[in-house]
Amino acid sequence: MMRGALALLLGMEDDIEVVAQVAAGDAILDAVLAHRPDVALLDIELPGRSGLDAAADLRDRVPDCRVLILTTFGRPGYLRRAMEAGAAGFRVKDGPVEELAADVRRVLAGETVVDPALATAALSAGPNPLTARESDALKASADGATVADIAARLHLSESTVRNYLSSAIGKTATRNRMEALREARRQGWL
Repeated sequence: MMRGALALLLGMEDDIEVVAQVAAGDAILDAVLAHRPDVALLDIELPGRSGLDAAADLRDRVPDCRVLILTTFGRPGYLRRAMEAGAAGFRVKDGPVEELAADVRRVLAGETVVDPALATAALSAGPNPLTARESDALKASADGATVADIAARLHLSESTVRNYLSSAIGKTATRNRMEALREARRQGWL
């Protein structure tokens, strides 16, 4: 419903044409390749594949398509990850549609657009303290997997997995891997 409403409102702008809408993250790249939009407006948490992963795909495969992330999840970690994935903008959904249309135009003109309050929060939050392997171990533990299961999935030894999980727990100042996973997600690091 939100996607349709945004498309309708943006389509009412004289200089903006909505060429496609998709409901799942794993359909984004194909839609962009088929319709060749100038700007792709993506959410972060989507079925199938995250908007952040899709943004990285677009950066690599369709570099002339600029990406603007629009999400309810205004977390500093997500902002950092979006910029690393090549997004040209990051806005939270609570603003007026006129601002969104202006942001689409600015992104198309080559500018970078970032929600000011979120930019301030991201600067004060600092970078993601987790290494890529610590993040992988936490993500692999999300379904309650055992250390042996995680080790098999990641092709690591069990002691290495324990070390990564222990380090992630320490860096997130939590008591166990499930709390560490929740905190890392809350921060937007995963």
